[in-house]
Amino acid sequence: MTIKANKPSAFTLIELLVVIAIIAILAAFAVPALTSALAKGQMTGTMNNARQLYIAQFQMSNDGAATGDATSAWPGDLPVVPGTLEAYLNVLLGKGYLKGADALKLLSAPGANLVGNITPAGTANPESITLTAGKSALKVYLVQDSNPATTIFACTQNYVYDTALAGANQPYGTKGFIVVKKGGDAAIFREGQATTAGWTSPVIFQTQIGMKPGDTEGNVAAGDPATTLKYP
Repeated sequence: MTIKANKPSAFTLIELLVVIAIIAILAAFAVPALTSALAKGQMTGTMNNARQLYIAQFQMSNDGAATGDATSAWPGDLPVVPGTLEAYLNVLLGKGYLKGADALKLLSAPGANLVGNITPAGTANPESITLTAGKSALKVYLVQDSNPATTIFACTQNYVYDTALAGANQPYGTKGFIVVKKGGDAAIFREGQATTAGWTSPVIFQTQIGMKPGDTEGNVAAGDPATTLKYP
Protein backbone atom coordinates (compact mmCIF):
# COMPACT_ATOMS: atom_id res chain seq x y z
CA MET A 1 0.00 0.00 0.00
CA THR A 2 1.30 3.38 -0.99
CA ILE A 3 1.02 6.14 1.56
CA LYS A 4 0.72 9.64 0.10
CA ALA A 5 2.13 12.46 2.10
CA ASN A 6 -0.22 15.41 2.61
CA LYS A 7 0.98 18.65 1.08
CA PRO A 8 1.55 21.45 3.57
CA SER A 9 -1.42 23.87 3.63
CA ALA A 10 0.38 26.84 5.20
CA PHE A 11 1.15 30.01 3.24
CA THR A 12 4.58 30.28 1.81
CA LEU A 13 6.60 33.35 2.79
CA ILE A 14 6.07 34.95 -0.61
CA GLU A 15 2.29 34.42 -0.44
CA LEU A 16 2.19 35.91 3.05
CA LEU A 17 4.14 38.97 1.94
CA VAL A 18 1.77 39.46 -1.00
CA VAL A 19 -1.26 39.34 1.31
CA ILE A 20 0.34 41.83 3.69
CA ALA A 21 1.15 44.15 0.77
CA ILE A 22 -2.45 44.00 -0.47
CA ILE A 23 -3.79 44.77 3.02
CA ALA A 24 -1.39 47.72 3.33
CA ILE A 25 -2.54 49.12 -0.03
CA LEU A 26 -6.21 48.78 0.91
CA ALA A 27 -5.56 50.44 4.27
CA ALA A 28 -3.78 53.33 2.56
CA PHE A 29 -6.95 53.97 0.55
CA ALA A 30 -9.35 53.41 3.44
CA VAL A 31 -7.72 55.52 6.18
CA PRO A 32 -8.11 58.92 4.45
CA ALA A 33 -11.74 58.13 3.66
CA LEU A 34 -12.43 57.09 7.25
CA THR A 35 -10.66 60.19 8.58
CA SER A 36 -12.68 62.41 6.27
CA ALA A 37 -15.93 60.72 7.31
CA LEU A 38 -15.05 61.14 10.99
CA ALA A 39 -14.28 64.85 10.54
CA LYS A 40 -17.51 65.35 8.58
CA GLY A 41 -19.47 63.65 11.34
CA GLN A 42 -17.85 65.81 14.01
CA MET A 43 -18.50 68.97 12.01
CA THR A 44 -22.13 67.97 11.59
CA GLY A 45 -22.39 67.75 15.38
CA THR A 46 -20.87 71.22 15.73
CA MET A 47 -23.25 72.57 13.09
CA ASN A 48 -26.18 71.22 15.08
CA ASN A 49 -24.77 72.88 18.20
CA ALA A 50 -24.53 76.18 16.33
CA ARG A 51 -28.17 75.78 15.33
CA GLN A 52 -29.17 75.21 18.96
CA LEU A 53 -27.35 78.39 19.98
CA TYR A 54 -29.12 80.21 17.18
CA ILE A 55 -32.52 78.89 18.31
CA ALA A 56 -31.91 80.23 21.83
CA GLN A 57 -30.99 83.63 20.38
CA PHE A 58 -33.91 83.65 17.94
CA GLN A 59 -36.42 82.81 20.68
CA MET A 60 -35.06 85.61 22.87
CA SER A 61 -35.12 88.26 20.15
CA ASN A 62 -38.52 87.10 18.90
CA ASP A 63 -39.99 87.35 22.41
CA GLY A 64 -38.35 90.74 22.87
CA ALA A 65 -39.91 92.05 19.67
CA ALA A 66 -43.33 90.76 20.74
CA THR A 67 -43.19 92.24 24.25
CA GLY A 68 -41.15 95.36 23.56
CA ASP A 69 -38.39 94.17 25.90
CA ALA A 70 -35.21 95.84 24.64
CA THR A 71 -33.07 93.57 26.83
CA SER A 72 -34.21 90.57 24.77
CA ALA A 73 -32.76 91.33 21.36
CA TRP A 74 -30.12 90.37 18.84
CA PRO A 75 -26.65 90.81 20.38
CA GLY A 76 -25.89 93.98 18.43
CA ASP A 77 -29.15 95.60 19.56
CA LEU A 78 -28.87 94.93 23.30
CA PRO A 79 -28.86 98.06 25.51
CA VAL A 80 -25.45 96.97 26.75
CA VAL A 81 -23.78 95.34 23.76
CA PRO A 82 -21.75 92.36 25.03
CA GLY A 83 -18.03 92.73 24.55
CA THR A 84 -17.17 89.13 25.37
CA LEU A 85 -18.63 85.69 24.72
CA GLU A 86 -19.08 85.25 28.46
CA ALA A 87 -21.17 88.42 28.72
CA TYR A 88 -23.32 87.29 25.79
CA LEU A 89 -23.90 83.84 27.28
CA ASN A 90 -24.95 85.42 30.56
CA VAL A 91 -27.64 87.37 28.71
CA LEU A 92 -29.09 84.11 27.38
CA LEU A 93 -28.72 82.43 30.78
CA GLY A 94 -30.21 85.38 32.61
CA LYS A 95 -33.28 85.28 30.42
CA GLY A 96 -33.61 81.51 30.76
CA TYR A 97 -33.12 80.71 27.08
CA LEU A 98 -30.02 78.62 27.77
CA LYS A 99 -28.54 76.65 30.67
CA GLY A 100 -24.92 76.98 31.71
CA ALA A 101 -24.09 73.30 31.23
CA ASP A 102 -25.73 73.32 27.81
CA ALA A 103 -23.80 76.45 26.81
CA LEU A 104 -20.48 74.72 27.52
CA LYS A 105 -21.54 71.69 25.48
CA LEU A 106 -22.81 73.72 22.53
CA LEU A 107 -19.59 75.73 22.31
CA SER A 108 -17.25 72.74 22.61
CA ALA A 109 -15.96 70.50 19.82
CA PRO A 110 -13.03 68.14 19.20
CA GLY A 111 -9.97 70.28 19.90
CA ALA A 112 -12.03 72.96 21.67
CA ASN A 113 -13.16 71.95 25.13
CA LEU A 114 -14.70 75.02 26.76
CA VAL A 115 -14.54 75.07 30.58
CA GLY A 116 -16.42 77.34 32.95
CA ASN A 117 -17.82 77.75 36.44
CA ILE A 118 -21.61 77.83 36.69
CA THR A 119 -23.33 79.75 39.48
CA PRO A 120 -26.84 78.35 40.08
CA ALA A 121 -29.81 80.69 40.09
CA GLY A 122 -30.70 82.14 43.49
CA THR A 123 -33.62 84.07 44.89
CA ALA A 124 -32.22 87.35 43.59
CA ASN A 125 -29.81 86.29 40.82
CA PRO A 126 -30.28 84.24 37.65
CA GLU A 127 -27.95 81.42 36.66
CA SER A 128 -24.61 82.72 35.37
CA ILE A 129 -21.37 81.39 33.95
CA THR A 130 -17.70 82.33 34.19
CA LEU A 131 -15.48 80.96 31.44
CA THR A 132 -12.16 79.77 32.86
CA ALA A 133 -10.25 77.68 30.31
CA GLY A 134 -10.28 75.95 26.97
CA LYS A 135 -11.55 77.40 23.72
CA SER A 136 -14.94 78.02 22.15
CA ALA A 137 -15.51 76.12 18.93
CA LEU A 138 -17.84 78.88 17.76
CA LYS A 139 -17.71 82.65 17.65
CA VAL A 140 -20.65 85.02 17.46
CA TYR A 141 -21.06 88.17 15.34
CA LEU A 142 -22.94 91.16 16.76
CA VAL A 143 -25.86 90.92 14.36
CA GLN A 144 -28.77 93.35 14.57
CA ASP A 145 -32.44 93.06 13.71
CA SER A 146 -31.87 95.39 10.75
CA ASN A 147 -29.30 93.05 9.19
CA PRO A 148 -30.51 90.82 6.33
CA ALA A 149 -31.24 87.13 6.93
CA THR A 150 -28.02 86.18 5.15
CA THR A 151 -25.88 87.93 7.79
CA ILE A 152 -23.64 85.53 9.71
CA PHE A 153 -24.72 84.94 13.30
CA ALA A 154 -22.06 82.40 14.28
CA CYS A 155 -19.21 80.44 12.68
CA THR A 156 -16.39 78.17 13.75
CA GLN A 157 -13.28 79.78 15.20
CA ASN A 158 -11.09 78.53 12.36
CA TYR A 159 -12.88 80.83 9.92
CA VAL A 160 -12.02 84.50 9.55
CA TYR A 161 -14.44 86.13 7.13
CA ASP A 162 -13.31 86.11 3.48
CA THR A 163 -9.86 84.84 4.52
CA ALA A 164 -8.17 81.57 3.55
CA LEU A 165 -8.31 78.98 6.32
CA ALA A 166 -5.11 78.92 8.33
CA GLY A 167 -6.47 76.63 10.99
CA ALA A 168 -3.44 76.59 13.29
CA ASN A 169 -4.51 75.50 16.79
CA GLN A 170 -8.16 75.81 15.80
CA PRO A 171 -10.88 73.16 15.79
CA TYR A 172 -11.15 71.48 12.37
CA GLY A 173 -8.09 73.35 11.06
CA THR A 174 -8.31 73.51 7.28
CA LYS A 175 -10.76 70.61 6.92
CA GLY A 176 -13.67 73.02 6.51
CA PHE A 177 -15.76 75.50 8.45
CA ILE A 178 -19.32 76.00 9.66
CA VAL A 179 -21.61 79.01 9.36
CA VAL A 180 -25.11 79.70 10.73
CA LYS A 181 -26.92 82.78 9.45
CA LYS A 182 -29.38 85.19 11.05
CA GLY A 183 -32.17 83.56 9.05
CA GLY A 184 -31.35 80.17 10.58
CA ASP A 185 -29.61 78.50 7.63
CA ALA A 186 -26.56 76.48 8.70
CA ALA A 187 -24.02 74.69 6.52
CA ILE A 188 -20.58 73.10 6.36
CA PHE A 189 -18.22 74.53 3.75
CA ARG A 190 -14.95 73.33 2.24
CA GLU A 191 -11.61 75.08 2.57
CA GLY A 192 -11.72 76.40 -0.98
CA GLN A 193 -15.03 78.17 -0.32
CA ALA A 194 -13.67 80.41 2.43
CA THR A 195 -13.00 83.44 0.20
CA THR A 196 -14.69 85.22 -2.67
CA ALA A 197 -12.10 83.63 -4.96
CA GLY A 198 -13.90 80.31 -4.52
CA TRP A 199 -17.17 81.72 -5.87
CA THR A 200 -18.24 83.21 -9.19
CA SER A 201 -19.14 86.59 -7.68
CA PRO A 202 -19.11 88.49 -4.35
CA VAL A 203 -22.92 88.46 -4.30
CA ILE A 204 -23.05 84.66 -4.54
CA PHE A 205 -20.39 84.46 -1.83
CA GLN A 206 -22.51 86.67 0.43
CA THR A 207 -25.61 84.62 -0.33
CA GLN A 208 -24.02 81.25 0.33
CA ILE A 209 -21.42 81.93 3.03
CA GLY A 210 -23.21 84.96 4.44
CA MET A 211 -22.65 88.65 4.92
CA LYS A 212 -20.62 90.32 7.62
CA PRO A 213 -22.57 92.86 9.71
CA GLY A 214 -22.10 96.26 8.10
CA ASP A 215 -21.28 94.98 4.61
CA THR A 216 -23.53 95.86 1.68
CA GLU A 217 -24.54 93.62 -1.18
CA GLY A 218 -21.66 93.10 -3.58
CA ASN A 219 -19.11 94.73 -1.29
CA VAL A 220 -17.10 92.25 0.77
CA ALA A 221 -14.64 93.40 3.43
CA ALA A 222 -12.25 90.67 4.54
CA GLY A 223 -11.70 90.01 8.24
CA ASP A 224 -14.03 89.58 11.20
CA PRO A 225 -15.95 92.52 12.65
CA ALA A 226 -14.06 94.67 15.16
CA THR A 227 -15.93 92.96 17.98
CA THR A 228 -16.42 89.23 17.59
CA LEU A 229 -17.53 87.20 20.59
CA LYS A 230 -15.23 84.22 21.19
CA TYR A 231 -13.11 82.61 23.89
CA PRO A 232 -10.32 83.20 24.53
